[in-house]
Amino acid sequence: MASRKILLDESEIPTHWYNIVADMPNKPLPPLHPGTQQPVGPEDLAPLFPMELIKQEVTQERWVEIPDEVRNLYSIWRPTPMYRALGLEKALNTKCKIYYKYEGTSPAGSHKPNTAIPQAYYNAKEGVKKISTETGAGQWGSALSFACSLFNIDCEVYMVKVSYDGKPYRKIMMNTWGSKVHPSPTNLTNAGRQILAQDPNSPGSLGIAISEAVEVAAMNEDTKYALGSVLNHVLMHQTIIGLEAMKQMEKAGDYPDIIVAPFGGGSNFAGITFPFLQNNLTGGPQTRAVAVEPTSCPKLTRGVFRYDFGDTVGMTPLIPMYTLGHNFIPSPIHAGGLRYHGAGAIISQLLKDGLIEADAINQNECFEAGILFSKTEGIIPAPEATHAIAEVIRQVKQAEKEGVSKTILFNLCGHGNFDLGSYEQYLAGKLVDFEVTQEQIDASLAELNTPTI
Repeated sequence: MASRKILLDESEIPTHWYNIVADMPNKPLPPLHPGTQQPVGPEDLAPLFPMELIKQEVTQERWVEIPDEVRNLYSIWRPTPMYRALGLEKALNTKCKIYYKYEGTSPAGSHKPNTAIPQAYYNAKEGVKKISTETGAGQWGSALSFACSLFNIDCEVYMVKVSYDGKPYRKIMMNTWGSKVHPSPTNLTNAGRQILAQDPNSPGSLGIAISEAVEVAAMNEDTKYALGSVLNHVLMHQTIIGLEAMKQMEKAGDYPDIIVAPFGGGSNFAGITFPFLQNNLTGGPQTRAVAVEPTSCPKLTRGVFRYDFGDTVGMTPLIPMYTLGHNFIPSPIHAGGLRYHGAGAIISQLLKDGLIEADAINQNECFEAGILFSKTEGIIPAPEATHAIAEVIRQVKQAEKEGVSKTILFNLCGHGNFDLGSYEQYLAGKLVDFEVTQEQIDASLAELNTPTI
């Protein structure tokens, strides 16, 4: 019988993060200042981020060393296990081999501490006393709350209102680690008040929550801002996932034909795929990388590639991205971490160049896949992670149709132990599929007055 669990020891925790920009044939276009629309410099980002993270954001170096203190803190839960999904393979009656990297063993229950800890570390090194941030479903907010507690930094979290109301235990996690949590949009910021004036019943979005958190940092000298996805340095921190996975696949004597990960802003997908994509870009073994987004927020599959704001109000730099428009408010699906209007610059360039792929799946198909995975592998996946599982099942069916056997690796980015309310709705047949119409996308994009590419 094949081995189900593939482990590493602490000595095998990577010593460096991988920066894919060094190997990209076409580098990402620069972010632009929201006022001047000229490329931003370090001085433009200094009010929001510590200088070391700004350097990482723009570096062209292939490898960036992980500080010893960060690596020691990683060892609280890293290396994370990889599993051969033998139960799922049996249920699907397939000759395909399915592996998953399980990031739900972290204190916050997801992959997000991989970047939260270094971000808190670099802020602490510069003497920062407070960090403001946003969170969708709560995974990022809980991860940063955990990280800030390690470095004695105050943390203020603007949590998308529909998730704040629907996922109370994630809020309690953040509170337990010492953070203040607000349901966004709020009356505490100009951005929040502006949104509430337009729609007093707004369910919120990641773009709105980012606007509020950025405003707090920009208006207070003692506060910096932290983002859980999208930005180059965030994606780079997450490559520790894929770097470990490469060692584990080697131990298994295997290599993936296909790698799958859920997609919100890009950190999850980047973390598992970028180290393998280095081989694609440098003449090594080739693999397909598939990003999976919800049909209700299909920026990669139905958006446009142009400069757009990372937030709703327009306070952030303009990023070259696949976007549905920064005013787009996604439907209130349960995979709150995937309800973001745009994609990171690196991911967007890779997609534009045809180096990665994307698919969109509705939430009932995803939860059906999540239930099957729970029954066969024993882990209840987060709603975000069910998107990867549903795509794996699609890929298996396609391989069977073609009469071939594929090796598939996916990122099980977190457990769903705090998301059982969404499973309750699915099991009761009350989960609604939301598929945005082309008219809605066109209307949102028509409001953009940002530079085209």
